[in-house]
Amino acid sequence: MNKCTVRLKEIFASIQGEGPYIGYKQIFIRFCNCNLKCNYCDTEFSPEEYFEEFSPQELAEYLNKNFNLNEIHSISLTGGEPLLSVGFLKEFLPLTGKSTIYLETNATLADKLSEIIDFLDIIAADIKLESATGIKDTYKFHDKFFAIAKQKECFAKIVFNEYISDAEIKMCAELANKHNIELVLQPEMVDNKMSVKTEFAEQVLDKFVLLHKNTRLIPQVHKFLNVR
Repeated sequence: MNKCTVRLKEIFASIQGEGPYIGYKQIFIRFCNCNLKCNYCDTEFSPEEYFEEFSPQELAEYLNKNFNLNEIHSISLTGGEPLLSVGFLKEFLPLTGKSTIYLETNATLADKLSEIIDFLDIIAADIKLESATGIKDTYKFHDKFFAIAKQKECFAKIVFNEYISDAEIKMCAELANKHNIELVLQPEMVDNKMSVKTEFAEQVLDKFVLLHKNTRLIPQVHKFLNVR
C-alpha cells in the first residue's frame, strides 16, 4: 500500500447511534488499524481477513455512485483510528464537496489532527479511562488534542463501567472545563445491554454534573435498535 491509498474495512449508510447526533443518517467509512487496544472494543477493523483499497479519487467516486449525498446528514470517518491515514485524508477530504465531515477519533493524535482540522466540521472524540480501557496516562494526549479540536464543533465520549473512579471523573471534568467541551457518558455494553444498572449510570452522571454541567448520559442506541 502506498501513501496515496487507504485500506477500508467497510463503507455503509446507517444512523448515528452515539452522542448528540443520535438518529441522524450518515455514511460510515471504517478505516483499518488503530494505535490503541481498548479492553471494551467491539469493532472489527483489522485488515487481516478483509479490506478494500481506495485512492482518494476512487473513494470520492464510490460515494457519489453508491449514495445520495443530499439525503445524509454527514460522512463519518470511523475506525479503527482514521487519523492514522491523515496523508490520505488530506487528499480525499477536499473531494467531498459540501458534505459535512464527522470525525470519530480516540483523541490521542493531536499532530495529525492539526493537518486536517480545516476540512472537519464535527469531532467526536474519546476520553479513555484506564478503568474501562486498560490504557494508562491518557490525559496529556487528550489535553493536547482538545486544544486543537475545540476550533471546530467538538464533544467527548466517555465509555465507563462499574470500575470508574472519582479520580477519573475529576480528570474528565478538568479537561472539559479547560477546553469548554460537552461530555457524553456512554455505559460500556455487553452484547446489546448496558454493563451497569441504570441507577449506577445515573449516579455517575450526577457526579459529573457537579463538576461539569454540560454532561449527558447516552447509551449506544444503535445496539438497542440492532443496526450497525
